[in-house]
Amino acid sequence: MLIISQNLTNYGIPTPENAIFRINLAWTNSLDELENLLVHHNDRNIFVDLPIHRTKPPNNKYSIEDLIPILQSHSNVKYLAISNVESAKDLKKYLELFSSFLTLIPKIESPTGVNNIEEITNAITSKEKIIMLDHDDLYSSMLKKNEPSENFVNYINKLADHCTKNKIVLEHLKTTDIVL
Repeated sequence: MLIISQNLTNYGIPTPENAIFRINLAWTNSLDELENLLVHHNDRNIFVDLPIHRTKPPNNKYSIEDLIPILQSHSNVKYLAISNVESAKDLKKYLELFSSFLTLIPKIESPTGVNNIEEITNAITSKEKIIMLDHDDLYSSMLKKNEPSENFVNYINKLADHCTKNKIVLEHLKTTDIVL
């Protein structure tokens, strides 16, 4: 799965036709802007990233009730990532609201999320199970909890092993610098 960020299009860089277009709602200033992005990229499968419990800027917020009809009305929206998932309980509301028409993807961003990965992946109801790891946020979360940096590799290995054993797709969210 090749996922291309909405920010890449700000630079006019061409993207492969088979790439999935990722819209991060933290970086989307209004629901009208979301609608415009969905219409503009109607020829691509769309991956929407919903920032839950986000503390760093930008931190745009949308009501779930406002998002449901928008996401339902665009058949090219295929994936919904839920940020900061640390337990199956964090997914419950989103599974009830969206799992009938979207593949939900829990984003793992903390040691707690890694440690609860079996519970989290068991809660996913879609045929294809996908999780996303945010390396930067996992590392930051470790540091905030005063964990030794050596634990970082152990957490990644634990997550990767679980996904491999259970045939779960593990996507890696990385920060990429664009130099023009």
